[in-house]
Amino acid sequence: MSQMPTRLTDLARSTSTRILGFSSADEKLEIRLRDIGFAEGDRVEPLHFGLFGRNPMSVRLNGAIIALRREDAAAILVEPANT
Repeated sequence: MSQMPTRLTDLARSTSTRILGFSSADEKLEIRLRDIGFAEGDRVEPLHFGLFGRNPMSVRLNGAIIALRREDAAAILVEPANT
């Protein structure tokens, strides 16, 4: 049974997840995220959150570490990764 998608920003550190898609109404944001390397099925893991408002945040995506603004990361929908 599949769980409901969660926003990447709602996760705790070191939670291994798989990208389901994007929820932004801003098509340009989705294009930017795809250009960086985010795609459905990829594994992503939150690593660090900034001190003020948990912004920015860093994530591990396919072995690379990427920093994102919290508002951009909120558009990434994820589910727990199967190990």
